[in-house]
Amino acid sequence: MNAVGRGMLRFLVLVMMWAFGANVVALTFKAQVEETEWRLTPSIFECVFTQPIPDYGEAVFYHEAGEDLMFHLKVKKNLMGQGQAALAIEPPEWKPSFFAEDLGLVDIKASAKPLMVEPQRANKMMQSLLKGMQPTFTRKAYYDSAEPIRVAVSSANFKSFYKDYLGCVTGLLPVNYRQVAKSRVFFASGQKALDAKSKKKLDLIILYVKADPRVNAIYVDGHSDAGGRRYHNRRLSEDRANKVSDYMVKKGLDSAMITTRYHGERYPVASNATRKGRDLNRRVTIRLERVDEESEELDLGGL
Repeated sequence: MNAVGRGMLRFLVLVMMWAFGANVVALTFKAQVEETEWRLTPSIFECVFTQPIPDYGEAVFYHEAGEDLMFHLKVKKNLMGQGQAALAIEPPEWKPSFFAEDLGLVDIKASAKPLMVEPQRANKMMQSLLKGMQPTFTRKAYYDSAEPIRVAVSSANFKSFYKDYLGCVTGLLPVNYRQVAKSRVFFASGQKALDAKSKKKLDLIILYVKADPRVNAIYVDGHSDAGGRRYHNRRLSEDRANKVSDYMVKKGLDSAMITTRYHGERYPVASNATRKGRDLNRRVTIRLERVDEESEELDLGGL
């Protein structure tokens, strides 16, 4: 394949280069083979896989528990102008005959993390590194629209560290804090027993609380719809809240960290005039609180 053919395959990057001018040389930031370094920071909450980019910052693959892989750049000083950068999978210099692949555009913001790549393309980037290719971002400089900035992720030494990353992912919790911090379980009309679906949701909450020592309080609030007498609804919401609290204690959580309350029909989240609304109002909410959060007053109307 001649130079023209290879250039056609690198279409997106070259289009941007042509826009800057044929004689412009891009300012490129990339770790050379001998200085390429991969760092893995593992935990049951997240796996952070980074590569330092000399004189620019870090390329960061971030995999949080309960979520898919993401990618972002963390920079010391962002030289890319706001707008959209071209993302391409390019062959390294020692593989000039390999094809390049266009992965589209990525938004650039004025931030210490100027760009974020969503799971589909982040996974594509990671798999390309396994093949010895290098994900590359190209964007004009914020200080000079005629100068292109290129930031590339080196694939050197990636395969050996990839196994460590997979090991970290295997050990992640099935959920993260955001997914369990505010939860609801629902009840059929007149029901106060927990069904299998509710127990499954509570099991995930319990698993997370046991794993995260920062969780220091759990608020359990029972609610009912407006059908029937108010006194009966209050007792029903109490029974439902107690069922949830008792289940969590039975599964090993400390009862001292659980605050159980019940409100009857006082705080609907939907109209009691419809069946769908009543189904939503028959609920118990579970809210977790962590020590690293600022204390806030509980808004019962939003439960």
